Amino acid sequence: MAYDGKNLRRIDSGYVCLAKGALVDRLGKITQSLSDVIQLNAPDQVAIEQVFMSVNPNSAIKLGQARGAAIVAASQHQLPLSEYSARQVKQAVVGYGAAAKGQVQVMVRSLLSLNAPLQEDEADALAIAICHAHSCGILKPF
Repeated sequence: MAYDGKNLRRIDSGYVCLAKGALVDRLGKITQSLSDVIQLNAPDQVAIEQVFMSVNPNSAIKLGQARGAAIVAASQHQLPLSEYSARQVKQAVVGYGAAAKGQVQVMVRSLLSLNAPLQEDEADALAIAICHAHSCGILKPF
């Protein structure tokens, strides 16, 4: 994400597609993929979503491990890391902390002037970046 003093602009975005397989291989792919993106785009900082309590404990554990892989990638590149709750992200992007995922996706596309639809995880990541821009004082809240 870049800011030119007037508009936020997406520099790059995407998602990591993980095939079935050993957990260690999938976590390694997350770390390596994010490390590659960091090397390619040279960001100044990293932002991720905080852990939320899931109904399914196994899902919560896997999510925590995936977050850990992302944190390792940021740490390997000595980048400062910020974390935001889902409510904070929704508040920053939509103006309402209990907004639906679809509302967040629509606002991300609108705020970044994107025409093409976004994959759900990609939209979530861009929403976190927008939230971080608000939290750093780069953007004014709604």
